Amino acid sequence: QVQLVESGGGLVQAGGSLRLSCVASGRTFSNYAMGWFRQAPGKERDFVASISRSGGMTYYADSVKGRFTISRDNAKNTVYLQMNSLKPEDTDVYHCAAQRGALGVALTTTTEYDYWGQGTQVTVSS
Repeated sequence: QVQLVESGGGLVQAGGSLRLSCVASGRTFSNYAMGWFRQAPGKERDFVASISRSGGMTYYADSVKGRFTISRDNAKNTVYLQMNSLKPEDTDVYHCAAQRGALGVALTTTTEYDYWGQGTQVTVSS
């Protein structure tokens, strides 16, 4: 089992920045590729970004490319999502997810992940 706990969400004005964190516990963190997804009420959970086990490869949804940056610190069992130039349409609950054993990084569907966090709310006001 892997437990994931997100933090860092909040209310920010359009054009502002937030950094989300996701701390993992329970297994060797470096064995897992990590991803961030977001979900609005009543809608599907959408891919945002993913990062390989070592952190050497990253992959982004087109909607966030150039504005968001995913990174990880395996010594701290933590994955981050730096979000800049935020827009009202970025308002969602953001979830981190862990996938064991993947060699690639383009893990864009929810079914590819083994563990999920509870999420943190991000609200961007116009």
